[in-house]
Amino acid sequence: MPARLPLPILRIRSMHRLRPPNPPSRLFTQNTSSAHLQRPQLAFLSPSHKSSSRYLTTETKRWLKTEIKNGLKYTVYVYTFVGLTLVIIFGLQQEWCERKWPTPEEWTWVSRKDLRSVMWDMSRADDPKNLVDWANIGESFRWLLLRLENPKKDGKDLETTMEGGILVEGVGKTGYDINKKSEPWRRGYYTILMGAARAAEQLDGWVRDKTRNVAFPKEMIIGPSNPIPRPTPPGAKTAPKEEDCEQAFENPAVYYMRILTTRGFSAGQRVEAALTYANWLDYKETPRAAEEMYKWALDIALQDAPEGILDRKTGVLDVAKGLPSRNVLTSVTAMAVHYAANENLSTALPMLLSVLRARKSLHDAPVVLQALEEEKGPFKYVVDVLKPLFVPRPYPDALSDGTEVPLRTPTERCEEAGVMGYIGEILYVSKNSKSGQQEGLAWTREVVDIAEEELRRRRIGDEHKKKCKECMEVGLGNWSKMVKKLAKEEQAAKKNKPGKGWLSFGGVDQPVLKGRWETELQVVKERARRAEDVLEKSGCEVVGDIP
Repeated sequence: MPARLPLPILRIRSMHRLRPPNPPSRLFTQNTSSAHLQRPQLAFLSPSHKSSSRYLTTETKRWLKTEIKNGLKYTVYVYTFVGLTLVIIFGLQQEWCERKWPTPEEWTWVSRKDLRSVMWDMSRADDPKNLVDWANIGESFRWLLLRLENPKKDGKDLETTMEGGILVEGVGKTGYDINKKSEPWRRGYYTILMGAARAAEQLDGWVRDKTRNVAFPKEMIIGPSNPIPRPTPPGAKTAPKEEDCEQAFENPAVYYMRILTTRGFSAGQRVEAALTYANWLDYKETPRAAEEMYKWALDIALQDAPEGILDRKTGVLDVAKGLPSRNVLTSVTAMAVHYAANENLSTALPMLLSVLRARKSLHDAPVVLQALEEEKGPFKYVVDVLKPLFVPRPYPDALSDGTEVPLRTPTERCEEAGVMGYIGEILYVSKNSKSGQQEGLAWTREVVDIAEEELRRRRIGDEHKKKCKECMEVGLGNWSKMVKKLAKEEQAAKKNKPGKGWLSFGGVDQPVLKGRWETELQVVKERARRAEDVLEKSGCEVVGDIP
C-alpha cells in the first residue's frame, strides 16, 4: 500500500493540474509585422471609435440651446431695426412728396400714395438724361382713374352727364358731373387726367405685346407691316411679333375730351386742356383740327369777357371795350402763334400787337412793403425747422381760374416780353428789307433786356424765374441767329467788292475788316457770357466768330 502524501502537498498538486497549459508562446502579446500575427482590433475596445452620444452631454445641450436662442434673438433684432429704418425712410419720402405734390385729404391712402409715386416718376422726365418708363406711368394713371371713378373707393357722389354716359366715336365715354365734389378732389382729378394725356402723347405709336405685357415702339415690330424692324436697345427684351401686339395706350384725345366734357372744372382748367390738345394737333401736323381746338379754347375764355372785346374775323383785341382776362390773353396769343407757324403772318402780327397793347394797358400791381425780418434766436430757429415735420401741411388754396383781369406783375411782364419775342421773329421774317430785319432785331434785343432785368430782381418766385429764363434763352438764341445771318451777308458783300491798294497801285486787295453785324455778334456772345450767373443752364445757341 503506497504511502499517502500529506494533505498540503495534495492540495498543491491538484491546484497545479487545474491550471491550463501554457501555450508555446503568447503571440497576441508580441509585436510583429506579419498580418496574421497582428493583435485583434475589437470595436468595443478600440480607443479611436467613440459613441456620438458622448458629444450631447448636458453641458453641450445647454450650450446649443443658448446659441440658438441668441441667434434667433439677434436675427429678430436686426430685421426689426432694418424694417423700422425702411419704414422711416418711406415715411420721410412720402412726406417730402406730399409737400412737393399735395394730394386731397379726402382721398384714400392708396390713391394718395399712388399719385405721389407717379408724379415722382414723371418729374424725372424733365431731365433728358433720365430714362422714364412712360408705359408704367400710363398704367399708373389709368389705375388711379379707375379708383377715382369707382363709387366704392374715391368716386362717391360721382354722376354721369346722362344715363349710362355719352359715347363719342374715337373718343369713348365723355366726362362726369363732379360739381358735388370738393375743389381739392376736382383739382386732383384734373391732375390725373392731364397726366394720363401726357403719357398718351409719349406712348403715341407704341404697341403692347399681349403675351408678355411689355410695351415697344412701333418701329421694333417684327411683321409684314415693318419689313426692316429697328433693333432693340442692349439689355432690352426681344422685339414682339406683329400678331401678338395691340395699341399700348389710348389716344390723347380720349383724356383731353374727357376734361372738356366734364362738368365741374374751372374755365382756366378747360382752356389749358384745349390749348394743350391744340398744340398736340399742331405737332401731329393737322392744322385745321388744331385751329378748331384753338377756337374752342377761345370760346371758353370769352364766356366771361366783355361784349365785343374780340373781333372774330381778325382776332384783334379791342381795349376800348374793356380789359381782357388772363384766359383771353393766353388763348389769343396761342392762336396767333398757330397762324404764324402755318405761314399766316398777316393775321398773326395784328393779333400779337393787340395782345401787347392790351398787356401794356393792364393796371400795375400795388407795391407791398415788406417788413424787416426779426433776428431769430437759436431755439426759435430750431423750432421753425422741425415744426413742418410734425405739423401736417394744409392743401394749397385754389389757383386763379383765369376769368379775372390780371395785374401787371413781374410775371406778366415776362409774358409781355414773350409776346414781343414773337413779334420780333415775325418782323424779321416777313419783311425782306434791311429795315424790317433791323426792326425785328430791335424787338429781340428789348426782350433780352426785359428778361435779364426781371431775373436780376431779388425775391422772385420760382415760376416767375422759370418763365424769365425761358424767355431770355429764346431771346439770346434768336438774337444770335439773326445777327449771324446779317453778318454773313455783310462779309460776303465785302468779299465780292475788291479794293485797291494804297494810292491804287498794284491792285492789292484791302484786308476785310469787321463790320457792324460781326461786331454785334461778339456783343451777343459777351452778353450770353454775362448772363451765365442768372441762367443755371442755357439751352440757347449763341454763335461765336463767323468762319
